[in-house]
Amino acid sequence: MVKRAHKKLEVWQEGVSLATAIYELTEAFPKSEIYGLSSQMRRAVVSIPSNIAEGAARFSTKEFAQFLSIAGGSLSELDTQLEIAFNLGFIESPQKKEMDSRIDSISAKLAGLINKVRENTK
Repeated sequence: MVKRAHKKLEVWQEGVSLATAIYELTEAFPKSEIYGLSSQMRRAVVSIPSNIAEGAARFSTKEFAQFLSIAGGSLSELDTQLEIAFNLGFIESPQKKEMDSRIDSISAKLAGLINKVRENTK
């Protein structure tokens, strides 16, 4: 195991960047959402790079793939929450498009990494 190997992964770096952006985005949400949608979005987005990092620290590629899959689930959660925030008028169309683009990029990188890791388990 290479210590802090996750920091070399582009998908982890993008996940951290997305988490920062979501924290900034949710700052403008109504204060009534601090324990609702805002909190849910923050937990989901932090889970993405956190699970990538945890998986990268595991000793087996099977475990790594499992944690990457969990990160993908959190990404889907965030995607749904962003849709709800948009529908409620908490975010504008340009912000939504930017977040969608970032989610698509992370999703593609996660899928590629999962495939690569699973190939190594065969």
